[in-house]
Amino acid sequence: MMTFAFVRRTTGAMILGLVLATASALPSFAATIVTVNGTPISDVQVDQRLRLFNMEGNKTGRKGATDQLITEAIQMTEAKRLGINVSNAQVDEALLQIARNLKVSQDRLIEMLGQGGVSSDTLKDRLRAAIAWNAIAEAAVVPNVQISDLELDQQAAARLADYQGFDYILKEIVFVGAGASGRTAQANQYRSNFTGCDGAVQLSLSYTDAAVVDIGRRHATQLPEAMAKELAGMNVGGITKPRVVEAGVSMLAICEKTQAQDLTFMKDEVRAEVGSGNMEKEAAAYLENLRKNAKIIYN
Repeated sequence: MMTFAFVRRTTGAMILGLVLATASALPSFAATIVTVNGTPISDVQVDQRLRLFNMEGNKTGRKGATDQLITEAIQMTEAKRLGINVSNAQVDEALLQIARNLKVSQDRLIEMLGQGGVSSDTLKDRLRAAIAWNAIAEAAVVPNVQISDLELDQQAAARLADYQGFDYILKEIVFVGAGASGRTAQANQYRSNFTGCDGAVQLSLSYTDAAVVDIGRRHATQLPEAMAKELAGMNVGGITKPRVVEAGVSMLAICEKTQAQDLTFMKDEVRAEVGSGNMEKEAAAYLENLRKNAKIIYN
C-alpha cells in the first residue's frame, strides 16, 4: 500500500500548525450569510474565524475567513457522502496533540484560545474538518495517484551520484563514553594501528570501553552523504575518521566493498517526493471539483 508524505504533511499543517479554528455553538440570533450544500454559515462564525486569523497573522480578512469556512463545509459534505465519520475521541486526541506540541497543558491551550476570543468548540470544529479531509484523501485521492516503476527507476538513476555506487560490509568501532576530546585521541590512535577487520576486535582490547559492532551489509544510498563520500574514497581495510556520536566516538571500517547500483532506497525517496507532488495536484483538483458542484447560496 503506497503511503504519501503529503497526506501526513497536510494533516500536520491543518492540525498541528494552526492552533485555531471554525465555529462553536452559535447564539440563536446569528445571521446566515451563506449556505453550503444546505449547511448555514453565520456572521458569528466568520467573526470567530477573523479572530483566529488575527492569532495566526493571516491577513486575508473577512473574504478569506468566509472562503475557508465554505471549504470546510464542502469537505464535511463529502465526508458524509463517503460515509466518513470523525469521532469526538479523534478530535479530543488531536486537541491534546496540539497542546503537547505547544508544550502546554490542554487547559492552558483552551485558555489561550479564550484570550483571543475563540472557544474550544471552534478549534474542535476545524480539527474535525481537517481529520475528515485527511480520511477523504486516503479513501478517494490516494488510489488515483499512479507512479510507474519505469518513472521511479529513471528518476532514481538520475539522482545516483558516483559515490553512491558501492555496496559495503562494515564494522563500527565505538569508543564509549563522554569526553569527546580524550576519546577522539584514543580513536585516532586505534585508527593508526588498524590493519583490517580481522584484527578489529583484538586491537580494541588494548583500549578501555572500546566496542566493535558488526554493521553488516549496507549500500551507499543507505548511508549519510558525508559518510558515503568518505567510504567511496577508501579501499577494503580502510577506516573512517572518528565522529562524535551519542554513545561516544565512532568509526566505520570497510570489510568488503563492491561496485553495485542499488536503486531501492533512492526509489523510496523518489516515490515519497513524486507521490507527494502528484497527491497535492490530485487533492487540489478533487477539492476544486467539489467546489464547482457545491450548492453555494449567498444571502
